[in-house]
Amino acid sequence: MNEQDAAFEPESAPPRELSKSQRRVLGVLIEKGLTTPDQYPLTLKSLTTGCNQKSNRSPVTNYSEDAVEETVDELRQMGLAAVVHTGGGRTERFRHYARKRFPFSEVQLAVMAELWLRGRQQIGELRSRASRMCSIDSLDDLRSQLADLQSRGFVQADGPLERRGVSVDHAFYASSEAVRMASEPDEVEAKPGIGETGVNRPASAPPEVGSDELADVQASIDELRTAQRELASEMQSAIERIREIAEEVSDLRTQLGA
Repeated sequence: MNEQDAAFEPESAPPRELSKSQRRVLGVLIEKGLTTPDQYPLTLKSLTTGCNQKSNRSPVTNYSEDAVEETVDELRQMGLAAVVHTGGGRTERFRHYARKRFPFSEVQLAVMAELWLRGRQQIGELRSRASRMCSIDSLDDLRSQLADLQSRGFVQADGPLERRGVSVDHAFYASSEAVRMASEPDEVEAKPGIGETGVNRPASAPPEVGSDELADVQASIDELRTAQRELASEMQSAIERIREIAEEVSDLRTQLGA
């Protein structure tokens, strides 16, 4: 049964906290299941390699196979992973059951995997990276999926999802990690300047420009800055994807003995 067929089957309440290693292993199982289905389920060696790959991971790790296997056992106890044997092979392989434990659509599954693998990122970055696993037609479509996830407490954001440049993250951090995203204020109160001598100086008189015109200019500047950041993020994502493809080609050559 592939990932699209694994429908949500509520049992006990799904976990709301995952350790760093649990997030990494689960994210890799989801990612590889969607991007390289011919090689899925994963052997322990492939799963460990996926956890430690240098592209599309933050932070980069160096887990041993024993550590990864221990983490898989933890996920199995949560009902999030399983050991399978395919094609009569003796080698154990591992798969996830996230779709059985969480009410995620396929897009949401890809989004959560990306956030578990990399953490906080802007919506434009998230769409670019998650689209490797599942097609996301537009930023509006992604915002709709994120709004649903946010309403159920699976993701968090530092501002309204409609705002350009807003960052999102998963909400599965362990309580000991204390990682929470507080919404940023829309406006910051201006304070009078202080001269080099430390004496308060009166604020300069504002230019004779209408408030609406000033607001439009500031909005245009903000949009240009955000577009520049998103373009830089997309370029970085493309570079990371090229590196990932190079690693996959190298792995294939190794497996084929080339």
